[in-house]
Amino acid sequence: MSAAVERQNRPRSLCVVGCGDLGLRLAGRLPAGWRVVGLRRHPDDLPAMARRLEMKDLEVKGLEVDYTRPGSLAVLEELAPDYLVATLKPAGRDGDGYRRGFVDAMQGLLGGLGAHRPRAVLMVSSTRVYAERAGHWVDEGGALAREAPAARAIVDAEQALLDSGHRAAVLRCAGIYGSPRGRLLSRIAAGEICAPRPLHYSNRIHRDDVAGFMWHLLRAVERGEELRTVYNVVDDCPAPQHEVEQWLAAALGVTVRAERPPPSGHKRCRNRALVESGYRLMYPDYRSGYEAVMAARAGGE
Repeated sequence: MSAAVERQNRPRSLCVVGCGDLGLRLAGRLPAGWRVVGLRRHPDDLPAMARRLEMKDLEVKGLEVDYTRPGSLAVLEELAPDYLVATLKPAGRDGDGYRRGFVDAMQGLLGGLGAHRPRAVLMVSSTRVYAERAGHWVDEGGALAREAPAARAIVDAEQALLDSGHRAAVLRCAGIYGSPRGRLLSRIAAGEICAPRPLHYSNRIHRDDVAGFMWHLLRAVERGEELRTVYNVVDDCPAPQHEVEQWLAAALGVTVRAERPPPSGHKRCRNRALVESGYRLMYPDYRSGYEAVMAARAGGE
């Protein structure tokens, strides 16, 4: 067997920077033999998190890393993962916190790789980077919000990755949901929903579809396919926020006692690149996704 064929057939390795719920859900989809390393501030939490996901046999090696600290990701060159996934979060709610959590972390990640070149790097980003605020449709080429400090920090981190020379893809996720005890369901269970006016469209994606799509892209690379640089990871059906919350209130059997003003600014995100990649959504709209969430809630998850 040639060295090239042997390298192709050997088990792969994945490193998840900021490993948490999404990282574990992705790890749970990998074939036997893959080696997974999760970098996070408190790696001892990973076994308990895996048990909550009913993945008690999941093997993820945790390493203690604070990716907002300069030099903390130098370990990446030694780990030399085949695939690298960055699930970054702001280090604070102000502009500086976003820059440390995204821009500084991405620079540390790229520097930490040194001479190593993974087969692909995926960055979990956000649709909040789009400038659209009047409810119009946007795709991956939409204008970006470079004025708001938080959005600008995410955009700058994306660009640093895409300019790095690594094979990379940015996954701009809409509102990620799936927890039966999430804040939205808790608010609606208390009888408060979003008002119908002014109209406010919302975009969302179930957390299992985020993990499923990441695995879909890794498999595409394994098959020798090229990735697009940016994907909108959203479901097929942006919907008015009031409609979604009214449906959830009815599903919960809740009497609505109050309405709150919808957030300012909104958009409808197209997922054309995701669809054209061949990925089939598990939950293509809010009804199918939240039906699964409600079933888990009823089951006591």
